[in-house]
Amino acid sequence: MRAVDSRTIATRLGRIRVQTGGVGAAIVFWPSLLMTGDMWAGQAAEFGTGNRIVLVDPPGHGGSEKLSSTFSFDDCAQCVVDVLDGLGIERAHFVGNSWGGMIGGTFAARYPDRIGRAVLMNCTASPAGRRQRLEYGLLLRTAALLGGIRGPLTREVLKAFLGPTTFRDRPEVVSFVRAALRRVDIRSSAWAVTSVVPRRPDQRALLGAVRTPVLVVAGAEDATFPVPETLEMAAAIPGAATAVLDGVAHLAALENPHLVNALIKDFVLDA
Repeated sequence: MRAVDSRTIATRLGRIRVQTGGVGAAIVFWPSLLMTGDMWAGQAAEFGTGNRIVLVDPPGHGGSEKLSSTFSFDDCAQCVVDVLDGLGIERAHFVGNSWGGMIGGTFAARYPDRIGRAVLMNCTASPAGRRQRLEYGLLLRTAALLGGIRGPLTREVLKAFLGPTTFRDRPEVVSFVRAALRRVDIRSSAWAVTSVVPRRPDQRALLGAVRTPVLVVAGAEDATFPVPETLEMAAAIPGAATAVLDGVAHLAALENPHLVNALIKDFVLDA
């Protein structure tokens, strides 16, 4: 992406920082919890010339306004609409990872006139199970005591995000995620984690209303949302296509951008 414009836009969930560039059909990219729009650098480089790219720092993360309360997934979908309105974009394709993938489903169901095609990666439509609620509750309490994601806690989050192939073959990705975790504002991000994990809604019925073309992508090594859970989300979306990617875990677009870029090109741009 050549000429990058960084700005903040007023939304239901505070001012949201976006990085934009390029011209053509718009594609909005929303990342995982604890990540920012920078995780999409490989996609921005690939598509930022022939398309208008919008990289979102999600609420409470990066350059976006800090959070001070929980939110709903409908709030997040409205946030996408607010970003589009702020940029003067009527309709956009949507690519999301984890939290972003869940919100992409909500956005597609609630605002069918504002979305083109969607690629939803490493995500779920199901509410959090007891084990996940307990694990993330412990994570938040430990992070609060440590003043951030530090020490052994970093290793635990890395294992939730990355798989054995990336740990073995992609040290630059491990370093990127490790550095991103050091920058997390845990007070602000804790509100997002609470909203997206223990308070996550069951979206399976809602997703039955989606009519836009959707590709749901699972990572074969994803320990956070294993393949069957992600494919269950796809089953809830009428006509959804699916892909299971070998050698990637929870951050597919960051772990193997070449492979993910090919999927986006085929499903979104060449359709």
